Amino acid sequence: MDTYHYVLYVHLLSLFVGIGAAAVLSVCLFQLRGARELVDALPWGRVAGKTGRVFPIAILGLFGSGAYMTSDVWTWSTGWIQVGIAALVVLGIQGPVIAERSGKKLEHALRENGPGPLGEHARRMTRYPGLWVTEFSAIGLVLAIVWNMTVKAGTGTSIAAAIIGYGAGALLGFAFTRAPSAEAEAVVSPSGS
Repeated sequence: MDTYHYVLYVHLLSLFVGIGAAAVLSVCLFQLRGARELVDALPWGRVAGKTGRVFPIAILGLFGSGAYMTSDVWTWSTGWIQVGIAALVVLGIQGPVIAERSGKKLEHALRENGPGPLGEHARRMTRYPGLWVTEFSAIGLVLAIVWNMTVKAGTGTSIAAAIIGYGAGALLGFAFTRAPSAEAEAVVSPSGS
């Protein structure tokens, strides 16, 4: 096996690390959204905060290994590679600027709430668009870039795939920002009232 294939392994491993972290973060978001008491929300908030630290490692791994493979086999002017680099830039900015700040807002709301049932403000913050839209748009963008890398799409198709993936993810994330209906609340409520 040559160096290219070892680097390809690192590239795929970085992708799996990022996708795994995104899966864990998604579970945390759903658990936070369903929490009714502070004691239910806190562990998921802590896990989410720690999981977010993995993304820069995955992004650096993807860029570093991708740069080697581009220099070895491809060219920097290849359309799907340029779109992939742009996607890493979007992910690298969107995470700390939007998602991390949104997480801090949620953390502040939970601290402000104090022990006991979550008040309206804290519950609304568990559905904050800065958390949900950034998470799912990032997943959609990554899936689009994986598709581009697999089919070696042309520039136009790569851009279209990235926009569609990002947009579809953002719409899906936005759907989870809505408050549950009163009927769903009654079914979930353990009080039975």
